[in-house]
Amino acid sequence: MSEKKSRMIDIIVPCYNEGRNIDIFFDDVQAVVSGIEGYEFSYIFVDDGSEDSSFDNIKEIAAENDCVHYISFSRNFGKEAAMYAGLKAANDRASDFAVIIDADLQHPPKLIEDMIRKIEETGCDSCAARRVTRKGEPRVRSIFARAFYKIMNRYSDIEIIDGAVDFRLMNRKMIKAIVSMPENQRFSKGIFAWVGFHTEWIEFENVERISGESKWSVWGLTKYAIAGFIDFAASPLKAIGVFGGLTTLGSAIYLIIEILKTLIVGKDVPGYASIICLILFFGGLVTAVLSIMGEYIGRMYMETKGRPIYIEKESDLDE
Repeated sequence: MSEKKSRMIDIIVPCYNEGRNIDIFFDDVQAVVSGIEGYEFSYIFVDDGSEDSSFDNIKEIAAENDCVHYISFSRNFGKEAAMYAGLKAANDRASDFAVIIDADLQHPPKLIEDMIRKIEETGCDSCAARRVTRKGEPRVRSIFARAFYKIMNRYSDIEIIDGAVDFRLMNRKMIKAIVSMPENQRFSKGIFAWVGFHTEWIEFENVERISGESKWSVWGLTKYAIAGFIDFAASPLKAIGVFGGLTTLGSAIYLIIEILKTLIVGKDVPGYASIICLILFFGGLVTAVLSIMGEYIGRMYMETKGRPIYIEKESDLDE
């Protein structure tokens, strides 16, 4: 009787200035996956243009471990590009599964075993992790995150689970679907939801970084949230149309009232203050409307350029 073939799981690790964490991360993950039977694990470290020793550390680990591979970008393209590069590599390698995990150990490696078990038990296409607490995060950031999920789920065409993170295990079908979406400006949480497939969730409590600081500032998260909302929601444009229609209707009613008022009581002297207020109000409104439309048009413009999502500088997967 032939021995059952092990299934391949690629562990995708986006890295940006994680030089102090990579060795610890690799040892911790190896301690978990080495005890899982029936699967072979490979690592795909994606260096996102790090300015520290990250890439050197990755190459040292790869030289000592045949299961470790790497991709290095020509500059910092962002975590979204790094995740896409890793998934594309996993798809090209025809791996059975891929798991995305951060190198700072805020994603507990022990959950990989739980994800595998969940997929085996339920037959789902993906098992993803969601944080149920935000202990250790700045309060402003926590409030902002909760507000984002509420707004996103209410006004977009997709549903993103509150607390969802990028840490997830996906089968080959889902990987292929994600890689088939080559949009340049990516919002993976939305893409994961948009492609569908059966996803199960595992809850975990927030874990602080082992060292270093988060690469995300409040302003960076704000821009990321706005970009994600625009990518998956047309409601701002619809709201502009509705508001414009209501404004036009209100203006028509006001015009009729003024005509009747003039015919009945005579012409009134217009008020300077009210005119200035209306000019400022509608001037600001038009500017806001043009700004919203500009965001959509700008993103369309960037997509039509057809620029690559990332530029690869070095990789051992091409050998």
